[in-house]
Amino acid sequence: MSRVKRGVQKRSRRKKILKQTKGFRWQRKSNFRLAKDALKHALVYAYRDRKVKKRDFRQLWHIKINALCRENEVSYSRFINALKKNKVGIDRKILSQLAEIHPEIFNRIISETMKINSSLNESK
Repeated sequence: MSRVKRGVQKRSRRKKILKQTKGFRWQRKSNFRLAKDALKHALVYAYRDRKVKKRDFRQLWHIKINALCRENEVSYSRFINALKKNKVGIDRKILSQLAEIHPEIFNRIISETMKINSSLNESK
């Protein structure tokens, strides 16, 4: 059986990993053993934090909406419940942008939604 030399593959694999760790600190960018471990952790964090980013933004939207709802003396949960009952199809991202950029429009949405919701509750 002939001898197999793997120098080319080994070098290309190391170069690929070291290229991906460019910008890391200390020896983690130039020492293959440390770079390999650092890259593995970095990829895990990147995958996990793409999910966490979505979660964080949704929390931020809730906070922005709740802040303006409280100014109008309505709780967040009652407002969202009223939107669902009235079949208003505005999602939380758009609501938070309205609350931040156009609070007067958001206040009108709250007043209209709560007015309709109270009339529905009285008729029952």
